[in-house]
Amino acid sequence: MQLKNVFPILFLALGLTACSSVQKVVYRIDVPQGNYLEEVQVAKVQKGMTKEQVQYLLGTPVLENPFNDSSWYYVFMQQKAYQAPEQYTFTVNFDKQNKVTDFILSKALPKDPKAGVNNTIISTKKVQPKGSLFNW
Repeated sequence: MQLKNVFPILFLALGLTACSSVQKVVYRIDVPQGNYLEEVQVAKVQKGMTKEQVQYLLGTPVLENPFNDSSWYYVFMQQKAYQAPEQYTFTVNFDKQNKVTDFILSKALPKDPKAGVNNTIISTKKVQPKGSLFNW
């Protein structure tokens, strides 16, 4: 008889604790969204660059001003596990000749020790083939 009363109470207690107090036991992935901005790439943007040069450097912008094509917006939002999401906005303004007039970064990008790794030139030593009986 008492076993009947224990099961609903146990089920309710486990259900409540699963939703609230054990929150950080469940793994959550980092979620980056938008244009991935690296400090190395953003630092290369200079006044006088063309739209094509900026697009080659940073990629296609997330937003363009629909009423005036003189502003591009690169928006990068990152949420790490259980932390609050962080948003970085890089705005590039152009003149009538499609040259960069100014650019604004909403806040400093996080320091990434591996930044620029994708653009690193890898070189290896040249290995001389050993002479052997089977080399023609």
